[in-house]
Amino acid sequence: MTKILIINGPNLNMLGKRETSIYGDTNLDDIISEAVEYGSGMDMDVEAFQSNGEGEIIDAIHESGGTYGGVIINAGAYTHTSYAIRDAIAAVEIPFIEVHLSNIHSREEFRRSSVMAPVCAGQISGFGKNSYLLGIKALAGILSIG
Repeated sequence: MTKILIINGPNLNMLGKRETSIYGDTNLDDIISEAVEYGSGMDMDVEAFQSNGEGEIIDAIHESGGTYGGVIINAGAYTHTSYAIRDAIAAVEIPFIEVHLSNIHSREEFRRSSVMAPVCAGQISGFGKNSYLLGIKALAGILSIG
């Protein structure tokens, strides 16, 4: 069974309470539970990590190499600003899929660009909690599993 990691960034621990008209009313624990179940059906062992701190996210990225086959990352607002997270992704030689619950390209101008997209295998946005499941499916295809 291939291990994959889902990294969630700042404020995603507030899902279900925060701006539900944009992000929906499902909390992060429920999204991760569904992702674990979905991944299991594709012969993937899905683990998850969430932090509001940039340094902790970078540490998780560094530690992912050699442990996981790939990573799904929702870096929250760091998507648009963190060159440090971008550089950490580039330093680890496993595939990363960037995901977002909302369609970042239809929102405020500052949300429309991702500094990490160029170092990720792909980006999925706008499908709510299903963005995570699509990310798992994409990783399965990249890793030729499931």
